[in-house]
Amino acid sequence: MFAEVIIDIAHANVDRLFTYRVPEHLNISAGQHVLVPFGSGNALKEGFVLSVKSDFDTDFPVKDIIRVMEPYPVLTEEQIELAGWVSRSYHCLLVEALRLMIPARLRGSRVREKSERTVVLSGEIPYAEMLAALRTSGGKALAPKQLEVVSLLHNTGLEMSVADIRAYLPGAASAISALIRKGFILENEHVTFRRPDYSCRRADTPVVLNAAQQNAVDAVSEAVVQQSAETFLLHGVTGSGKTEVYMRCIDRCLKSGREAIVLVPEISLTPQTVGLFRARFDDDVAVLHSRLSAGERFDEWRRIRLGRARVVVGARSAVFAPFSNLGLIIIDEEHESSYQSESAPRYHAAEIAAHRSRSFRIPVLLGSATPSLLSYFRAQSGRYRLLEMPERVMHRPMPEVETVDMREEFLAGNNGIFSRKMQSLLRECLDGGHQAMLFLNRRGYSTFVSCRSCGTVIQCPNCDISMTYHKHGNRLKCHFCGASRPVPEICPNCGKPFIKFFGIGTEQVEEQLQALFPGVTSLRMDTDTMHHKNAYQQTLSAFASGEYSVLIGTQMIAKGHDFPNVTLAGVVAADASLCIPDYRSTERTFQLLTQISGRAGRDETPGKVIIQTYSPNHPAIVFAKDHDYKGFYRYELAQRRHALFPPFSMFVRLLFSGPDEEALFRTGEQYGRNLEAVLLEHLGEEGKNDLLMLSCSPAPIQRKMNNYRYQVLIKLLRTKRTADILHLIYDYESEHRNELFATLEINPQDML
Repeated sequence: MFAEVIIDIAHANVDRLFTYRVPEHLNISAGQHVLVPFGSGNALKEGFVLSVKSDFDTDFPVKDIIRVMEPYPVLTEEQIELAGWVSRSYHCLLVEALRLMIPARLRGSRVREKSERTVVLSGEIPYAEMLAALRTSGGKALAPKQLEVVSLLHNTGLEMSVADIRAYLPGAASAISALIRKGFILENEHVTFRRPDYSCRRADTPVVLNAAQQNAVDAVSEAVVQQSAETFLLHGVTGSGKTEVYMRCIDRCLKSGREAIVLVPEISLTPQTVGLFRARFDDDVAVLHSRLSAGERFDEWRRIRLGRARVVVGARSAVFAPFSNLGLIIIDEEHESSYQSESAPRYHAAEIAAHRSRSFRIPVLLGSATPSLLSYFRAQSGRYRLLEMPERVMHRPMPEVETVDMREEFLAGNNGIFSRKMQSLLRECLDGGHQAMLFLNRRGYSTFVSCRSCGTVIQCPNCDISMTYHKHGNRLKCHFCGASRPVPEICPNCGKPFIKFFGIGTEQVEEQLQALFPGVTSLRMDTDTMHHKNAYQQTLSAFASGEYSVLIGTQMIAKGHDFPNVTLAGVVAADASLCIPDYRSTERTFQLLTQISGRAGRDETPGKVIIQTYSPNHPAIVFAKDHDYKGFYRYELAQRRHALFPPFSMFVRLLFSGPDEEALFRTGEQYGRNLEAVLLEHLGEEGKNDLLMLSCSPAPIQRKMNNYRYQVLIKLLRTKRTADILHLIYDYESEHRNELFATLEINPQDML
């Protein structure tokens, strides 16, 4: 037998199949992780078997596979096919695509199975005989600790781990060893699974679905049973019970003998979501996300691969879960940009889900209160099947939303963070024993530091952005590269001591809240506070239990969370995301405002929302205030059609980066003009209007991490020729790649 192996080296020169002979003592199948000799020096390298064949005709000697790394294939046949599709679709190396399918630390054997020592009473020696041997004739214990161990094992009647015994009986280690030598107890070793700890929250009473929920469950369940590769868009307002719909669909999927994947966009959502799903499906649930330890991630992946878990809940990468009988993929908060990978391969989880849907012939369910414009456009055009849940469960009202014009607050003499209305509603909420959530999508204390004499703004030494002031530690920090420095006492430009802090961040919101409401208990949730592994779970659990009255945070608190006692949601500065130079800023602002509004009034007490803004008449704010998604969709789609922005066009960005500004800009300009000539020649007279724009210019942020950046930005009209043009761009990039080339992005999530 011979095996076709791809070597685990990310280099174009070796990104192909190499044939190895399978020794007779090895049982090799496609998908196995193997160790092989490679190159002229026969260096030991890891690889993946992609196929096995019975003969191989060659005049060259064929090397033998040395050994398998795991006793089971780490890749399924469907994953091997999926990796090939990813490689072709995202123009990456095949081995880079294969690496997406397995835990990173599996490679190089950097993580291993965990074994646990256990002991059990010997069945060959009667318990009474053991007691007699461990006591004097007068009944006094000869070896008290050994007697305690034997008594514990007898009373429980169980095989117990040595770790558990030592925790219950401190100092029992030597006693256990002595009992093993005497033959009183037998020692075993078991492979265990390291499990992340998530609390389960079970519903007090069975949930009765309303008509809209039942309609959604029936439609998706029918597609599961009929194995229909259909995509559903579930548009349900906040609090409409989308999670219950997901769980009912999964229940139907499991009953049909198949498996399910549930994707959530934020790690902060994972603890609550996993808790709900574990309460419903117990040990059938596995979780995959980047905050797990290497051992936990490996063991959760292994549980899936070995068939011990049938439901996976996780972030973007969980879409590659190694199921062999997949029946349903659910993508919650489908509009979120975090489903797009920011590193190569630059896949989008929804596109991976769509391909697996075709492979397994299964439905994909996309859910959101604020679907992306593209998804809703596809639903309206019939490409997706639209399911709507326009009301909250139990006929609960949508929260009352009020906007405050901060310009008027300033003219009235209020220079603080909180408007008079916000202060009044906070006091009413807290006095009533309820909880509030305050949202500001800026961390730190002040957004920039400037000299009032000459106007100089303190910039990052490595990036072309201002540094953010963090009062904790009294430091200036760059939120791109992480550079940090003390706050200067004098201006580095003019030497005068007129340093002033401008703008607000979550730290300042927390400080001023304490000043207005002394003694109020509050939590802050942003990337500065979520350091350790269980920070998300501990913070959300503490707030959910009522230990704290106010939760302050960035966008990680804006979506998906369900806190029944929250009756007030406050948006401190709604304009922050409107100022970003991106055609999607209006859409993203509307989504954020709608999502944070949805955190209030999810139980019996009606909710209130206060939005502070300097642009109260902006369409994103007006439509969010009225909970009018369809009105916003019609408005924004008309704007996009007029400007020929996606979904009517497509952006392609080729980014170059390097330390020499002049050489970089010269190379980028020449590259762009040559590519433009190639595209126009390919399109000819008939298709030249498909190329709406090709600009060569410095990137909006010209320097990041001490490297200058230059971009070639292409805008293409969406036509039947678009796919061919994209392939041409990819081919040109592959043939003309140089050391300054950084990335090629299709509709980049970040235009900066």
